[in-house]
Amino acid sequence: MTRVLSGIQPTGDIHLGNYLGAIRRWAEDQYLHDSFYCVVDLHALTMPHNASDLRANTLQTAMVLLAAGLDPDVCTLFVQGHVPEHAELTWLLECTATFGELRRMTQFKDKGAGQESVRAGLFTYPVVMAADILLYDADRVPVGDDQRQHLELSRDLAVRFNHHYGQTFVVPEAAIPKVGARVMDLQAPTTKMSKSNSSPQGKIDILEDPGAIARKLKRAVTDTDGEVRFDPAAKPGVSNLLELLAVTTGSTPGEVAARYTQYGALKADTAQAVVEFLRPVQERYHALETDPGHVRDVLAKGATKAQSVASVTLARARDAIGLLPR
Repeated sequence: MTRVLSGIQPTGDIHLGNYLGAIRRWAEDQYLHDSFYCVVDLHALTMPHNASDLRANTLQTAMVLLAAGLDPDVCTLFVQGHVPEHAELTWLLECTATFGELRRMTQFKDKGAGQESVRAGLFTYPVVMAADILLYDADRVPVGDDQRQHLELSRDLAVRFNHHYGQTFVVPEAAIPKVGARVMDLQAPTTKMSKSNSSPQGKIDILEDPGAIARKLKRAVTDTDGEVRFDPAAKPGVSNLLELLAVTTGSTPGEVAARYTQYGALKADTAQAVVEFLRPVQERYHALETDPGHVRDVLAKGATKAQSVASVTLARARDAIGLLPR
């Protein structure tokens, strides 16, 4: 089977865009591929954070993934920091990457802009991502536009390492995600819903209280012409509501638009549909919340499975680069 790897940072609450754009697809794809999914807690260290919050968010993110349908008996679900091979392979790859390559990474420029002091880890973060991918001999890595440059670096490092030290790593291919709902900010519908850039009123967290979800959707920005039609360029706010209603009811935005002549009814029905769509995930999450020990056991078993693969790859890389065996 094709091996696929994806990860998610435990920073900020997981929102509806994360779920519809990635996590729901992971739950579907786990039955089609040899799938590795990780909570990338080491990545979260690149920015200022509270230690206790990071631990809590890591566990919460894992519970959300389980509630969203990831089956640890089918896929390999683990926490990145539980597999020490990630850190060691990162160093081998940092000694393969160049300063110029990392300096060209656009995310470093964006996240570091305007800061007087930027952590070195933010600069080398793309190498950690390369280690995540190459450790598991991943054939395909689903990436959006914001991560495409990092995937290209992973490929370059794999090719360079293989050239200098012999065939060691699988060179991964980018997997273009299937077309799905592109969830936009409810208050700024020309921008995507975001953990960091959306206002509280602009995003819907998947664990949010149903009443709060309904209020946010009923207050979503639309426009003043009063016509319900799917036209993302001219009517981004209305189109965002139509997309949400369509994806949560198994329809298309065009079919949904034909049923409405007023924004109020569209907003009310979208609110009801989104609440019902998220209800099973929330119920499963709250059940898991009562037994965090079980979740920790799942993650421990996942780390053992992941390490059984990662340790083989790391040993191969250590030998190839010339480190003396223990």
